[in-house]
Amino acid sequence: MKKTVIVFIFISILYPHLLAQTWDPKKLEYIDSLKQELLHAEKDTSRVLLMAELGSIYRRISDSSLLYGQKALELSKKINFPKGEALALYALGNLYRLEGDFPKAMNDLLSGLHIAEELRDNYLTGDYFTSIGIVYSQMNDNPQAVHYFKKARGYFELAGDEVEVCQVNANISRGFRRNNQLDSALIYTRLAMRYLNISKDDHLASWILMESGSLQFEFDNKETAFSYLHKCIEINTKNFDNFYGSFAYNVIAGFFKRTGQVDSSIFYAKKGLDAAQKIEFKFGALEAAGILAEQYESTDINEALKYYKIAKGINDELYGAKVVQGLQKILSEEQERLRLVEENKIAEQNRLKQYLLLTGFGVLLLIAFILYRNNIRKHRSNELLKSTLSNLKSTQAQLIQSEKMASLGELTAGIAHEIQNPLNFVNNFSEINKELIAELKTEVKNGNLEEINLLANDIEANEEKINHHGKRADSIVKGMLQHSQKGSGQKEPTDINAMAEEYLRLAYHGCLAKDVTLNASFVTDLDKSIGNVNVVQQDISRVLLNLYTNAFYAVAERQKKETGDYQPTVTLTTKRKGEFIEISVKDNGNGIPDKIKEKIFQPFFTTKPTGQGTGLGLSLSYDIIKSHGGVLKVESEEDKGSEFIIKIPLDFVA
Repeated sequence: MKKTVIVFIFISILYPHLLAQTWDPKKLEYIDSLKQELLHAEKDTSRVLLMAELGSIYRRISDSSLLYGQKALELSKKINFPKGEALALYALGNLYRLEGDFPKAMNDLLSGLHIAEELRDNYLTGDYFTSIGIVYSQMNDNPQAVHYFKKARGYFELAGDEVEVCQVNANISRGFRRNNQLDSALIYTRLAMRYLNISKDDHLASWILMESGSLQFEFDNKETAFSYLHKCIEINTKNFDNFYGSFAYNVIAGFFKRTGQVDSSIFYAKKGLDAAQKIEFKFGALEAAGILAEQYESTDINEALKYYKIAKGINDELYGAKVVQGLQKILSEEQERLRLVEENKIAEQNRLKQYLLLTGFGVLLLIAFILYRNNIRKHRSNELLKSTLSNLKSTQAQLIQSEKMASLGELTAGIAHEIQNPLNFVNNFSEINKELIAELKTEVKNGNLEEINLLANDIEANEEKINHHGKRADSIVKGMLQHSQKGSGQKEPTDINAMAEEYLRLAYHGCLAKDVTLNASFVTDLDKSIGNVNVVQQDISRVLLNLYTNAFYAVAERQKKETGDYQPTVTLTTKRKGEFIEISVKDNGNGIPDKIKEKIFQPFFTTKPTGQGTGLGLSLSYDIIKSHGGVLKVESEEDKGSEFIIKIPLDFVA
């Protein structure tokens, strides 16, 4: 029952003109059923809703409408039912509006609006703003009408009601059109017209078509305008809807009046007046009578006077001095109320600011006391902290140096093994040259020029090999020196592939020198398109050597535990990926447990036994790569291995 009541209230409020139509049997039957429900209603709230609904249905029968509306209002106040009070005031306000009693209408609508806003009822608040906007529209205050219609639109959007948004768009368009803001009117008319394709509501369609037709006349689109208006009249005729029928006939009559077609204007104005008088629609009757009085003025003065009297009587009733004064009084009181509300709001804000200021001052005093007490304590401990900080810095420097020396030790072991090979070549070719020179001397004595030339060529070839392997040894030594130096920190073009492969071999031989049982191998997959990259060579070489050493250590540790066919392998991969160069060092060692993955780049964290690592290698490596604008990350799976990935942006590519 409640649902039925609320739905019908919604319909009766949204489309008040429906209640003024012919009292068909179905409507009378529905009224009887409501009266029966009212007789048997047990809850006062249900009685309020039913009486508010009956007040809306009887809107054209003033006594009945007032009776039910006032009873609903009185009972709502008695039982403290704000929602019912708001609905009753809405029904009464719209009744007074339709009767042309603007002061009473505005008084009830503004009172109900305040309640709806306090209830935070978006839908009902939107209804109130719409009705207030219509009052302003009927008073020909179109800017204020548009202002309230736009407010209504905002609330209907919050309520998610597309039908109400569509209808209020048409109202906004009407306000702009009557204020001669045609471009703005066209925008909102188009928004309203979108609903026509999906609307099943004839009355809403009539309103949109009527307003669209009116606007098309303003743009001199006569065919489109008549098309819309004839569709509107067709719908109204089918539904016996004299409300929108009056509107449509008056729009057409106004067009013919402006174009000088007197007979056509009179014809449609009479239709508009007849439709308005059938439902006592004063505003439609006023407009139609005004057109008829003006059109008959040049042809039939008696008819002109007749319609002039009709128009004047309605105009005095709607817009007479007493009405205007009453409305001004209501609006003045509303403005004063709003002013007082704003003053109270400002006063409350000022009080709040004062409380906050006093509270803040108290908090500041408390903080000052705490800071003073803490300052005394801190002053006492500063000397101790300074001493401790000095010791920490000294210890940190020693640990970093220790890490560097450990790295240098790893490098030296690899160099010792790696440099032996070119030195062996140098020694061997030197011995051979000694023998060849002795033979050369003998052949010189014998005067054998052909043999002398052959021996000289062999000696020259051996010297080239000695020179080559000497430079190889020199390069290894220079690399060791660069690694051990602090360095200038200057970036220079570096062949990443060559450097990465070189230090992989050095790390490999270094690990073999320390652990002769290691049966590891290494694999390289180098992207030749990388070319030179601007990096600090000493820093990047330290990073690579550290990652290689850790990788060989990991596979060595796993080799000690494995009993099956396990082949320790370290893989070096370089790739050019988009705007980055990627260097990957992958091993198939023990892997890193998930619980310590987040800690491995922290300073002094190490998984090696005490005495075998300081825990600074990966931390320093992370900082070095970060200083190059890159990232160092790890991907690992326990018992399957780890992969450390260096990414350096191409900003550093030469």
